Formats: sequence, C-alpha cells, structure tokens
Amino acid sequence: MTNDTTRRGLRGRRRIAGWTAAFAALAGAAAAALTVPAAHGADAEPDFGPNVQVFDPSMSAQDIQGKLDSVFGEQEKNQFGQARHALLFKPGSYDVKANVGFYTQVAGLGLSPDDTTINGQVHAEADWFDGNATQNFWRDAENLAVNPDGGADRWAVSQAAPYRRMHLKGDLQLDDGGWSSGGLLADTKVDGQVKSGSQQQWLSRNTEWGSWTGSNWNMVFVGAQNAPAGDFPKPPYTRVDKTPVSREKPFLYVDDDGAYKVFAPDVRKDSTGTSWSSGAPKGTSIPLDDFFIVKPGDTAEEMNAALDAGKHLLVTPGVYHLDAPLKVTRPDTVVLGLGLATLIPDNGVSAMTVADVDGVKLAGLLIDAGTENSETLMEVGPEDSSASHADNPTSLHDVFFRVGGAGVGKASTSLVVNSSNVIGDHTWIWRADHGDGVGWDSNTADQGLVVNGDDVTMYGLFVEHYQKHQTTWNGEGGRTYFYQNEMPYDPPDQDAWMNGSTKGYAAYKVADSVKRHEAWGLGSYCFFNTNKSVTAEHAFEVPQTPDVKFHDMVTVSLGGTGTINHVINGTGGPSDAGSNVANVIDYP
Repeated sequence: MTNDTTRRGLRGRRRIAGWTAAFAALAGAAAAALTVPAAHGADAEPDFGPNVQVFDPSMSAQDIQGKLDSVFGEQEKNQFGQARHALLFKPGSYDVKANVGFYTQVAGLGLSPDDTTINGQVHAEADWFDGNATQNFWRDAENLAVNPDGGADRWAVSQAAPYRRMHLKGDLQLDDGGWSSGGLLADTKVDGQVKSGSQQQWLSRNTEWGSWTGSNWNMVFVGAQNAPAGDFPKPPYTRVDKTPVSREKPFLYVDDDGAYKVFAPDVRKDSTGTSWSSGAPKGTSIPLDDFFIVKPGDTAEEMNAALDAGKHLLVTPGVYHLDAPLKVTRPDTVVLGLGLATLIPDNGVSAMTVADVDGVKLAGLLIDAGTENSETLMEVGPEDSSASHADNPTSLHDVFFRVGGAGVGKASTSLVVNSSNVIGDHTWIWRADHGDGVGWDSNTADQGLVVNGDDVTMYGLFVEHYQKHQTTWNGEGGRTYFYQNEMPYDPPDQDAWMNGSTKGYAAYKVADSVKRHEAWGLGSYCFFNTNKSVTAEHAFEVPQTPDVKFHDMVTVSLGGTGTINHVINGTGGPSDAGSNVANVIDYP
C-alpha cells in the first residue's frame, strides 16, 4: 500500500463526501485537497486533532486528573501564548477537579448540562496573580453539572471568560480575594448563592439561583429568575425582567447512539431562566458530517472551499493565520470554535465576512489582529445590507477581538455590523493595554464596534481602549443590555486625543441621525496613566430625542487617574481625583 492512489484513499477519511462533479470542476485543486471526517457513530471517534481531549466515564479518574493538571500547568500563566485546548467530557459522572487556565475550554458533551456531572470542581483561580483576577481572560466552562467539594466553587475571572449553560449544585464565588473585572453567567443555574465579591461589573442573562449577594459599580440581570432586590445606584443593580430576543450558543454533543452532533438552539423571545432546566431545549441537531473539522495547518482556501460546498465549520483549538477572509455566504451556517480557536488575518485582510443572510451562528472565536493594518477584522453583512432577519437573526456568541498583547497588531475597526436584527451574545473587543506590541503608535485601532444595521441587540458588550469612539451606533432600534468600557490608558497628551474641539472621544456614540435606541446598565472607566491630565468630556454621547433612552450609567476615574467630565452629554459627573464615581439613572 505505497502507491499515490492508496495514500489518497487513506487521506480520504477526512475528505468531504458527496460533492458533486460540477463543484469539483469549479473548485479544482482546492476542492480535491479538502478534508473532513468520515461518518461517525458509536463505533468511530472523529479526529478532532491534537488539541482536543475527549474523556469518557470508562477512563480512570487518575488518568483524567493527570491530563487536566498537565493542561492547567501549561496554561495557568500563559496569557499570550499559542497553545489552545478543549477538554470535553462525554455524558456520565467523573470524580475530578478541573482548574481552568488560559485558552482552555472545559465542557460537557450532553444535550443537557445534567447529562455530565463533575464531582469535584470546575473552577478559575487567581493564584498566579496573587489573587488579582483582573487578567483572568480567555477561558470557558460550559454544559456541565458540578457537585462542588465543600459545597462551593469559584469562577474568579474578568473579560472573555464565560460561565455558560452550567448547573452548579452549590454556591459560586466570582472573585479570589483581590480585584476582579468580569464577566458573564448565561443560561446557568446555581442551586445555592452567587457571591460577586470584588467584581466591578457583571451580566447575568437567563439565569436561575437560590440567591445573589454583592455589588460594586454595575451589576445587570436580564431574564434572571430571583434577581436581587434594590435599584441603581444603591445598590447598582439593573433588572430587566425578560430577555426580549436571544439565541443560546451552539454546542457540540454526543447523542444516545454515540454520534457527535452540533446543537443549534432556536431563538427565544421574552424569556426568563435557562433554556434547559424545565425540559429539552428547542433547536436543531446538525450531524458532524455536515461540518468541515478545521485543524491546525488548514488554510483559508480549504475553509472557504468547505463553506462554498455548504459545510459548516468546527474550528478545533489552534492559531490559524489567514491569507484571505473566511466568507460565510449561506444562511444558517454555523462556525463553532473550540478552545478559544484563534484567527489571525495576515497582510491586512479581514478575518471573516458574513453575507446579508438569515441565521448565521458564529461562536467561540478569538480574532487577533495581524501586524499589517486591517480596515476591519470582521464584517457582518456588506455595506448595502437591507434585508430583515427578524424571524431568524444572525448571532455572535463568545466572539472576542484583540489588537496587540500577543504582539504588534493593527486594525482600524474590529467589528462592523451592517446586517439588521443581529444578536450579540457576549463579545469582548479589546485594544490591548498590556502585553507585547502595546503603545499609542504601535497597536493602533480607531474603533471597536460600528453598528450600521437596524434592530441590532447586544448582551454583554465589552469594548476597551480604542483610540477614538469605542462604539459607534448608526442603525435604528438598537438595544444594549450591559456595556463595559475602559477608555484608552495611553493618550500621550490632550492634543493627541481630541474629537475636533471636544476633549477625547465618547466611549459609546449614538449617531445624531438616530431616532430610536435604548440601553441598560452601562459603565465607562478612565485610567489615563500615561498623562493623568488627559480629560474626556463625556462617556456617552447621544442625540437629544425622546426615543433614545439610556438607563443606569456609571463613570469611574480609576484611582483618580484622569477625568471624565460628564456621564452622558452634559449631564452627570465629573469622575476625577476628587470624586471617582458618578452615576446617572435615566437620560433624558
């Protein structure tokens, strides 16, 4: 078995099956080289590549614990490293403890979190940083039930560290004794009490718990059953009883016959509580054979050929350099990353573009700017997008952007949303303030998010450190539920950071032409440590019109390092060395 034909046959286990001759003729060599897994079932495990570990209950607890400890030992302090891991548990019961480090996803493979039980812990600690959890980024716990040792577990994190679709059978602590700046609970049930501790801000969406205690500056509860009593700003609680429109994140699971599938949840409207605790969730199961399993070494050409062929993408953990944007053109396409799969556009291209079509789901991806400036890292809908997607919106889940930190990165705008009805479900859009390649003239980035589409809804929108507006909203009917922002730390002086005659740039700018917009629970902070005399005139800049409404806003001068004169337009404030925190309840 040494001839070329035989070798091609062996490689064919990963080839896309069922392509037509017509497509093969069009795609040519790219199509011929494209590979995906063969059919799977109980008798065949798919090849997820080198960075996915699948555990099953027949394995010894000692062996599983050894692998978990090995990955954590590698990843505990590996904030800007290249390693990526997904640690996946088949349905069953396990007596282990999973300490979750950087770029690590720990997830169950059941259709319900209660299908997979960890008798121990699934936790995030800040021991590596002396209890300071403000840099516990880029990690993920999903789709598990946990019986915690001693009745409590800890998830001490900040941005880009979702605790999603979990069932914790005890109490949950969200800090580790030091500072913390999170974070997200979504589609999660905690039987006991959630203790927020030092968390500066937090979004809880579609959650259930015994009770909640703690607050700092901005705690937001949307569709949360048993949300705590009290009103902003004392305590700083913002409650929205029902989640108006949402879709939960797609996830990989194993069915009763042992076949791997991806579950794509349906859109829910006016919902409270989790999607799963009262019965099976509603949605669509997609066979893994309908996916191209992307592994380290695969190229943009191969991924685009798969997308053109009607395949979805399951992007396994790794860092993927792209010499062309990934082009999602078909409705209902799923692009699901595992283990913080990372896309880096080279030579100034975009990482991904999405057509103005229904129902695309993008999830579990980190988009990292390359060394040559990209005008846009991701574009959802082209500039002329005009279709309504109210019945089947495109959604982004745990999609994160980074400019600098792991090295020099440059991007004029990170995310542009041109399509209407898009749902954002937890995004952190970050121009790095620490790490490598960081400086006013190094990791250059004008804006984090620009929204041009109508009726776009964002939950858990984190945008930080961009050099102009952090967020610009041009579309009508936009809604934001929880916003967290830090202005750029590093303007060298006031002259370098002027918006015409206005000092600095608003963190959240609604265009003067907009007539309808509403936002709940927004925080913007300054820490002008390069030159503490720098001032921002206001954090939120909006047109003065009755149907542009903002609720529960806070500005903070961190340690009194710099000044935000006003909270919104000319109202509220200042936040400065004399008075660090300023609040506005409603505007207008």
